[in-house]
Amino acid sequence: MSQRNRWFDWAMALVILVATGFSPAMADDLAPFAGQAGRVAISGGTAHIPVMKEAAKQIMQRYPDIQVTVAGGGSGVGIKQVGEGLVEIGNSGRKPTDEEIAKYGLTMFKWAVDGVGVVVNPKNPVTELTKAQTKAIFAGQIGNWKALGGPDKTINLYTRDEASGTRAVFWKKAIEKGAISSSANVVVSNGAMKSAVAGDPYGIGYVSVGHIDASVTPVALDGVTPTLETVKSGAYPVSRGLYSNTKGEPTGLTRIFIDFLFSPTGQAIAAEKGFVAVK
Repeated sequence: MSQRNRWFDWAMALVILVATGFSPAMADDLAPFAGQAGRVAISGGTAHIPVMKEAAKQIMQRYPDIQVTVAGGGSGVGIKQVGEGLVEIGNSGRKPTDEEIAKYGLTMFKWAVDGVGVVVNPKNPVTELTKAQTKAIFAGQIGNWKALGGPDKTINLYTRDEASGTRAVFWKKAIEKGAISSSANVVVSNGAMKSAVAGDPYGIGYVSVGHIDASVTPVALDGVTPTLETVKSGAYPVSRGLYSNTKGEPTGLTRIFIDFLFSPTGQAIAAEKGFVAVK
């Protein structure tokens, strides 16, 4: 075969691979799953779900003998379930406490960094708050938007349940462990929070920065707007690690899945979903 023909064959092969969606980086990063079969069950932090689902989709499309199930429930649920052996991976939007680590023998893997931002409805003109104002709002001490330069309407509070890692970070870093009014509406996930505020012109809540889109407006805290860039630079202080926790050192499929989160493809998925990759 002449050199010209060999080049032609290589070019045609490349065209076919591109046309079928083949990605050399993806192929390399998924290769460790080859020959594997079985199930990896994942639960916990809801901020993690978009990344988990995309990773699961790529793996299962390539290797149908592998099943990856993804459920939410919040960080507390994820830590408890992995600790009790109900799932292989328990996700959390906060670092497990020393007591949880000791009780369950957890091994932690931080594969991305996320921010937690206050959000309001896009119709709301109030887009900046001080930390003191935020604390007073969520404590129920400021109950009308008029006091903040907005409409003469009652402020509708939205918060997360106490198992939520998003709530834990917001409570600790945004309102400095201040009170959250008992009148606040409790929602079960970042997605539910976004939907609630998007549908309430006088609502206010907080979500993972990775979940912020045009349906809600991020509120600047002490002059810094929560964005991927301000979280990455450290300018926005309400941030956290996203953890996947296992009971002891992971093995088999669980180990391969954890490694995939740190691969170029896994880190690209995290960045695509609005988080700061760690590698």
